[in-house]
Amino acid sequence: VIYDPASCPKNSDLLNRFHRIFPDRERVDHRILAASLLLMQYNDAPVVLVTKDINMQLKARSVGIDCQDYLNDKVDAREVSNYDVRRIEVDPNELQRFASSGELTLSDERLPGVAINEYVLLGAGEKQTIPARLAPDGRFVRLNFPEVLKIPDGQSLKPLNLGQRCLIDALLNPDISLVTCYGHAGTGKTLVAVAAGLHEMFNRRYNGITVSRPVVAMGDQLGFLPGSLDEKMRPWLQPIHDALDLLMRPNTPLGPRRKQQKQASASNSSPVTVKKPYELLMEQGILEIEALCYIRGRSIPNRFFILDEAQQLTPQEAKTIVTRMSRDSKLVLVGDPAQIDNPYVDSRSNGLVYTRNRLKGQPFVAHVALNRGERSELAEAGAQLM
Repeated sequence: VIYDPASCPKNSDLLNRFHRIFPDRERVDHRILAASLLLMQYNDAPVVLVTKDINMQLKARSVGIDCQDYLNDKVDAREVSNYDVRRIEVDPNELQRFASSGELTLSDERLPGVAINEYVLLGAGEKQTIPARLAPDGRFVRLNFPEVLKIPDGQSLKPLNLGQRCLIDALLNPDISLVTCYGHAGTGKTLVAVAAGLHEMFNRRYNGITVSRPVVAMGDQLGFLPGSLDEKMRPWLQPIHDALDLLMRPNTPLGPRRKQQKQASASNSSPVTVKKPYELLMEQGILEIEALCYIRGRSIPNRFFILDEAQQLTPQEAKTIVTRMSRDSKLVLVGDPAQIDNPYVDSRSNGLVYTRNRLKGQPFVAHVALNRGERSELAEAGAQLM
């Protein structure tokens, strides 16, 4: 079919009606829709327009064109809807043996669909349960993580629920190079990942931390931002700065704030700008907070790389990031498949779930789903009910 905006509408009532609704004849989307209408008029076979552009899908349906999305890059809906930890029933003797030795081997018939490095609950009865991870050699092993993630001259972070304990176990495991994490708002995805990265960096397991997130706005944008690259990126990366500021904030002595300010002003006669602890690490190159615009072509060795809001990525962008990781680096992808502002992906086709689905079962990959919010009762109710 060859669509000519000058001559084709003269011979088609469908195109005349279409151009009354969408008068811009030079727009590429409108040309594709017009060609689809011509096919519908002169072809007996059914015509289906396949596109990932949501705006184009709406226009197609408004003029009567059957429209579908791509299905080959979508994961099973159950993978993004069920965040519960799988439970495996064992007898009390097996559970007691696992509690004492820290490992347990079960037959393959009792492990239907359990992936390598998947976190499960071994249970004997209603109340007796122990969390475990399926190691690459087929054994269930006990979780290995500290009770508190200690950050020098900063705040300590203690896991508050089972999901956070599983996430910390995966983040601190040196044999796991990729960790993917699902969780709705307020479950502590970013905070736990940043705390684990700081803990590992100060223990000298990595040369530094790189934290990033996609530049995708929610709703209408405010236009171009002034200033340098760092100043332009500051609003997008502010949640990461907030997490670092919370974790690396030194413990302040108790007492009236006015009294502390008077003592500080008396000791310092001249005003001195005090930098935040994480800003000193950024100046030394140990801590990097950057956007993903310029990551193509890089090779990132021996870094703890945290990618926040990974559900905004396309599968191609996710592949680009995964292939940047060099030896001794760890990549952490966290996000909520239900919070997507990118119009070209959805909860089943974004880069986060795509990476999880394609690399599931590899011995160096682990996945954790967080289903309990810890931010506040209001945030938890909003995430569950709205």
